[in-house]
Amino acid sequence: MSNNTPLSRTHFVAPLDETPLVAVDKVSVNAKPSNLYRDAWRDMRGRPLFYIAGAIALLAIVVAAVPSWFTNIDPQFCNLDFSNDPSSGGHILGYTKQGCDVYARIIFGTRTSLSVGLLVTLIVTVLGVIIGALSGFYGRWVDAVLSRISDIFFAIPYILAAVVIMSVVAREARSILVLSLAIGLFAWPSTARVLRGQILSVKNSDYVTSATALGVSPFRVLLRHVLPNSIAPVIVITTIGFAGAIVAEATLSFLGIGLPSEVMSWGKDISEAQGDLRNNPMTLIWPSIALSVTVLSFILLGEVVRDALDPKARARR
Repeated sequence: MSNNTPLSRTHFVAPLDETPLVAVDKVSVNAKPSNLYRDAWRDMRGRPLFYIAGAIALLAIVVAAVPSWFTNIDPQFCNLDFSNDPSSGGHILGYTKQGCDVYARIIFGTRTSLSVGLLVTLIVTVLGVIIGALSGFYGRWVDAVLSRISDIFFAIPYILAAVVIMSVVAREARSILVLSLAIGLFAWPSTARVLRGQILSVKNSDYVTSATALGVSPFRVLLRHVLPNSIAPVIVITTIGFAGAIVAEATLSFLGIGLPSEVMSWGKDISEAQGDLRNNPMTLIWPSIALSVTVLSFILLGEVVRDALDPKARARR
């Protein structure tokens, strides 16, 4: 055989029906590009827990926004003739020791709890995002100073700090805003720490380097590229922190250093009902159930959001 003669080769080709290459290689040009948040929304829609927790949380928000849709009874109208009376027509949960309608006080107390939760969440998110973003992105002395400030605030339990602040505030000066500031000004370090760590892992990505090489200013790079790709853990912390703020408000009101007496509060109703636990336990149980269910719904919603935003958690399911 001549050296110039090519070697014969045998090629084996599988039948076309066994190799559906057209189906594998087909690309839909009309499909929307996927991203983290679109994938998370698709994942949450397939979980029943998302609908259950979301429905309860949405109901609490509606009750807080328009309590008159659920009752027309004045929660501050009390009549000692009905002291600790059981449920009757139009008063489905009975009366408190002071003769106030339990159901009306729970409905109107929802607005107080969710208002404090919303304000605290806004304060914590704004402070945590600003300090965490600047600390993680700029580094050096900025990181050193802001990290030490965060460590100082992190070492102070925000419930204890709120107790001290509300104890020295005059009773007539107490309001939802003052209470929210007392809680929120000491509850932001955890948000700042999480965001700082996330930004440290994102700011060295290729797209950040490319934007910097194109001459984009550092602050614009932070706002347009780094922060949007680092904010997912903050969303989870915000959802769960909202529930923590509601608990903090109820705790301070239970201790008698929360909001003034004319403001409806679940914590205050629980505090006033603890003396009647033997005689009329339902006046304590009903607001406790309202508080527990509301807090649990936001915690579960935060858990669902956390799992949906975590690609590894989605892959394990």
